[in-house]
Amino acid sequence: MSKPLDAIFFDIDDTLFSTSVFADQARRAAIDAMLRAGLSCARDVALRELQDVITEFSSNYGSHFDKVLDRIGADAFEGHNRAVIVAAGVVAYHDTKWSKLKVWDDVYEVLRWLSSKRVMRGIVSAGITIKQAEKVVRLGVLEFLTPSAIFFTDQVGFSKPNPKLYRRVLQRLRLDPARCLYVGDNPTHDIDPCNAEGWNTARIRRGGRHATEDGATQADYEITDFFALREILQQDFGL
Repeated sequence: MSKPLDAIFFDIDDTLFSTSVFADQARRAAIDAMLRAGLSCARDVALRELQDVITEFSSNYGSHFDKVLDRIGADAFEGHNRAVIVAAGVVAYHDTKWSKLKVWDDVYEVLRWLSSKRVMRGIVSAGITIKQAEKVVRLGVLEFLTPSAIFFTDQVGFSKPNPKLYRRVLQRLRLDPARCLYVGDNPTHDIDPCNAEGWNTARIRRGGRHATEDGATQADYEITDFFALREILQQDFGL
């Protein structure tokens, strides 16, 4: 007998697309642009400094490229306007967003298929609101989502892995956790809290940052792509 399903929610990063691959492409493009704009430094040194800045100040820090120049030193851009070099990095990074940021092909196909079913389709994503919202738009999946079912942690007031985040989502939409499915890649931030709240859970292992990590609990399902998710939705939930 099929399980009832009223809603399915997705994480974004390393669930709908490869965050780590995209970030590496964008950062390399930024450094290359800064070198072309006048930065005099070995490429590997600049890339290493950028990675250290991200590690030390977080990926949400607003002045990564400025900080890279601080660390390399003024001699590396003598005779050039510092602001132009930084701008070159920023433009290249954002240009990469336009050209490289997209969901995996199977994700697009399955989300399009899901949009024809009588089930709510949502997002529960951690991060700065405008950045996560931009990803939803740039990834080209907004048309497949239920508008009222998109949640970013900065707006909700609770962040992952706080179970209250998932509880609040259900309260706002008047949903029963036993009739909902959450799909994410992070065992401690996606799967464990949803399991604690009584959701159905599916963990995607696709080689992202959390692929080899374990949480305190096991997901109800483990998948490597969205085609496997579609099979589960058809066989176990009757979609």
